[in-house]
Amino acid sequence: MENVLQTNKVEQFLQLNKSYIDGKWVNGQGNETVNILNPYNNETLTEVKIASKQQVEEAYKCAEDAHVEWGRNAALRKKVFQKAAQFFEDHKEEILHLLAIETGSAPFKAQLEYNITLGAFQAYSSIIDKVYEKWNPEQELMPGKVNEIHRLPLGVISSIAPFNFPLYLSLRGILPALALGNSVVHKADIQVGIVSGSLIAKAFEEAGIPAGVFSSVLTTPQEIGDIMLENQHVKLIAFTGSTQVGRHISTIAGKHFKRAALELGGNAPFVVLEDADVDQAVDAAIFGKFLHQGQICMITNRFIVHEKHYEEFTTKFVERAKNVPYGDPLNPNTVVGPLINQTQLQKAIKNVEKAKNAGVDVLLEGKVEGNIMTPYVFGNVDNSSELAQTELFAPIALVVNAASDEEAMAFASDTEFGLSSSLFTNDIEKGREYAIGLESGMTHINDQTVNDLPNAPFGGMRNSGVGRFGVPFVIDEFTQYKWISIQEEKREYPF
Repeated sequence: MENVLQTNKVEQFLQLNKSYIDGKWVNGQGNETVNILNPYNNETLTEVKIASKQQVEEAYKCAEDAHVEWGRNAALRKKVFQKAAQFFEDHKEEILHLLAIETGSAPFKAQLEYNITLGAFQAYSSIIDKVYEKWNPEQELMPGKVNEIHRLPLGVISSIAPFNFPLYLSLRGILPALALGNSVVHKADIQVGIVSGSLIAKAFEEAGIPAGVFSSVLTTPQEIGDIMLENQHVKLIAFTGSTQVGRHISTIAGKHFKRAALELGGNAPFVVLEDADVDQAVDAAIFGKFLHQGQICMITNRFIVHEKHYEEFTTKFVERAKNVPYGDPLNPNTVVGPLINQTQLQKAIKNVEKAKNAGVDVLLEGKVEGNIMTPYVFGNVDNSSELAQTELFAPIALVVNAASDEEAMAFASDTEFGLSSSLFTNDIEKGREYAIGLESGMTHINDQTVNDLPNAPFGGMRNSGVGRFGVPFVIDEFTQYKWISIQEEKREYPF
């Protein structure tokens, strides 16, 4: 009965299957209608007529017209943020339900995403007053001249979000942009377009955001091409997604001298050193691998275990993985829900086949039911193999045997990626030294790889992206400096 009532409450959001442009909900004028499916049972939740290229162009024109007044009005920004945050608090149960049925989020993951979303509102609200700040350099080097440094908004921001943590990862780019006086045109991944697009637009609409300051366009790359990268009004592109797409965005942004904040793919190593607490490591490993079916950029991709602990770790890890509950995300006991779609499932199945063909040890044989894949565990994986160097994005665990701590850390660094990483040791100083040397944007000692705090510099190195989110680090990403000098005394010139 409770689920029926909740479904009725959620229906109001599923009916928001439109784009939100210039303060109005509009039907798409594109060439395609897309069905948004429940990944657990493939039922159609709603259908979306996608926005056309012309409509997206209109959104950018409105954003350009709206951003100056918005940027100058800190009091309005604070009011809108407060009311939008309240909207999320008031609709908690519907949002959790949406995350389950639209994104396949099991209860813990849905609650986690909801909690960090509220945390993002709190964190990014704290930087609203950071634009139009003015300060003077500590030392004036030219007689009679006063120098001022002003921090200004950039202008119009493109926000492009992924399917896996669609609510939080959308707002992680949208909120700092808006807080710092910019306007935003946002594109959700269409398969999670309600929770990643329309829900956010509704919250800002209810909060009284001025027309044009925020637009949510429900569309596809096939329909609009590179307009969100190339539009003349765009000053920064905030993107979370694959390294392949990120490389394309970086190329276009560079061509047009636009900024880009890119959080891309990962191949997170989880290193168990010789002096590690194995039980602690196993507890962390289960969470760090199977949260949201492994569909997280920071998820542990490779477990690199000192040979001293290899047998104990794999035995205990497999035993725990066997008993991870799976099934309907609306079931309060579920941990592993469905992969987002059949394409992702088929990729996962192919990676399982590659592992078996490579002759690695099959420590745990999973199974496939609908879009659900239960945990697979493979042992004695070659760290340099194609399998180990692939971002799996599925509940597939790879265990690498290392002969020494030094070899384990060398294995950890042996990847094109550098987003998140972790290592387990009882010698914190040694762990810190190893962590600093590991070419990864984030390294967690005695914890798993999936961590995100609004007051820490979140971002990657190498092919895992550029830029940093989190307060105060994100401020420089979404603002620009202006130098104004005032010559107070008459200046003598040499000619």
